[in-house]
Amino acid sequence: MFTNTPAFSGFSVDDIQKAKDFYGGTLGLEVSEFSGLLQLGLGSGANVLVYPKDDHVPATFTILNFSVDDIDRAVDRLTAAGVSLERYPHMGDPDEKGIYRGMGPDIAWFTDPAGNVLSVLKETAA
Repeated sequence: MFTNTPAFSGFSVDDIQKAKDFYGGTLGLEVSEFSGLLQLGLGSGANVLVYPKDDHVPATFTILNFSVDDIDRAVDRLTAAGVSLERYPHMGDPDEKGIYRGMGPDIAWFTDPAGNVLSVLKETAA
């Protein structure tokens, strides 16, 4: 039914300006603003809509995954930018950098200013 229909994903935040600063400034994504909304341009060519929501509740699941060649470098850059990595006791213990290894792709989770969960993970061969 929607095979050839363009689609995009979206998520809410509680503060559009903080989101714009984080996604554009901290993460370096292409961010455009229109009508009080943000559009994030991802390296894959996809776009994601970010919209304000007064009663925003952070997603308890990963809303964006950033696949990278070098996860250690990506984590170093995130922490240097002041981003804290999340630790999930039910997932076991991450290494000293906060990277979970050996359970699938190496992965580290972090949150945006609205509390939504994001990840950076080691790109794997398909």
